[in-house]
Amino acid sequence: MTNRSGDPASAPAGRRRGIASRRPRRNGLSAVATIGLVATLLSACSDSGTPEINWYINPDGVPVFEKYAAECSTDEYDIKLQALPTSATDQRIQLARRLAAEDSSTDLMNLDPVYVAEFANAGWLAEIPEEKASEITDGGDYLEGAVETVTWEYKVYAIPMWANTQLLWYRKSLAEAAGLDMTQPVTWEQVIDAAAKNNGSVGVQAQKYEAYVVWINALIEGAGGDIVSNTEAGRDAEVGLDSEAGRQAAAIIQALADSDAAQSDLSVSNEGTSLGRMYPDPEGEQGAGEFMVNWTFTYKNYEGLIGAPGGPADKKAFEDFGWARYPQTVEGETSKPPVGGIDIGVGAYSDYPDFAMEAAECITSKQAQVDLALEAGLMPSTNSAYEEVAASGDYPKDLLELFRTSVDEGGPRPKSAFYAMISGAVQERWHSPTGVDPDSTPEESDQYLEDVLQGKALL
Repeated sequence: MTNRSGDPASAPAGRRRGIASRRPRRNGLSAVATIGLVATLLSACSDSGTPEINWYINPDGVPVFEKYAAECSTDEYDIKLQALPTSATDQRIQLARRLAAEDSSTDLMNLDPVYVAEFANAGWLAEIPEEKASEITDGGDYLEGAVETVTWEYKVYAIPMWANTQLLWYRKSLAEAAGLDMTQPVTWEQVIDAAAKNNGSVGVQAQKYEAYVVWINALIEGAGGDIVSNTEAGRDAEVGLDSEAGRQAAAIIQALADSDAAQSDLSVSNEGTSLGRMYPDPEGEQGAGEFMVNWTFTYKNYEGLIGAPGGPADKKAFEDFGWARYPQTVEGETSKPPVGGIDIGVGAYSDYPDFAMEAAECITSKQAQVDLALEAGLMPSTNSAYEEVAASGDYPKDLLELFRTSVDEGGPRPKSAFYAMISGAVQERWHSPTGVDPDSTPEESDQYLEDVLQGKALL
């Protein structure tokens, strides 16, 4: 979009391209620039004349990002944090607008995995160098589920930072009262019925936003289907909503919406609001607790709330907190837990691509992944980092193994250059969950999504 430097001669040519010897600064958080987006064009250099590498970050794990922005800055460049909006959709919009304008100030970016394909296809991401790409795809350390999120047309366009997944979290006392054996796979039907009959509830994310598509996609894949398949065909991808899998998914959403287990804010529920019913208030006005699907941060969230409002009253109450694999859509069919996380991409138009790529490797290091897990509950993308997290004793080992297995055996959302259209169309026809009908929603949404992809309908 523009040369970021107010003075084109302010950075020597040798510094602007090519990787200089890296001399990390270990001088703590004081080196971190204030997070915040500015309306004016970002400057290429700090007041000292040192090139600045802008790193656009999502709101999760910010203290760890601050730490690594400082530690991964060198005598050759400073890493400056820039805050992205809260929702993945808004993050995509802001980054896409910058990159479509060939903005040279977009150096590093945190990407929801579903947008890597779109950005790579548009030519907005720098390809990861061969040595690092081979380490990711063939080195054996990165989780398979994480590797899948950063590849597009047999090339690697981002570096996995953390790999997220969802589990079924629950109160052990509620499951026991319902007679559920949680050592065995459970179905959505069993979970909804157990909660409804025992003064409990079921927490999901069903607001009109990306996490609702995460739920729908997991339900459909758990029934053996796909929202779309043959995504390499682009706009001609095969839409699979009007299918038995689509109808089974819709039936589960309808069953919850019509059940006593549905929470009062179902249509606007999100990752944060669904946390509140796990530990009811002392008077029991919110029932006996809940079954809830949510991301890996959930464990650290409740552990940190012991004795605080909204959390377990004491350590004994925390011991009543359990976890299990994501529920089955169809009994006997292995579930497909959602796969998420954050990948780090380098902007294709960066003035400092080599510096940015060097910084990307530093901020996704094994230690950075360990710190994100221990300090923010965001799980690693590599097996070696998982081993260090396990050795810390901060998490139950069976929980870590369930995280890792769920990522590798999970169900990613469609990898398509047109994912934003796919997600928007699904949200448009499947929201509100209280209106989902297996006899009509899959068929109507199937036709609508196909029309959107073909340019015959607008979102």
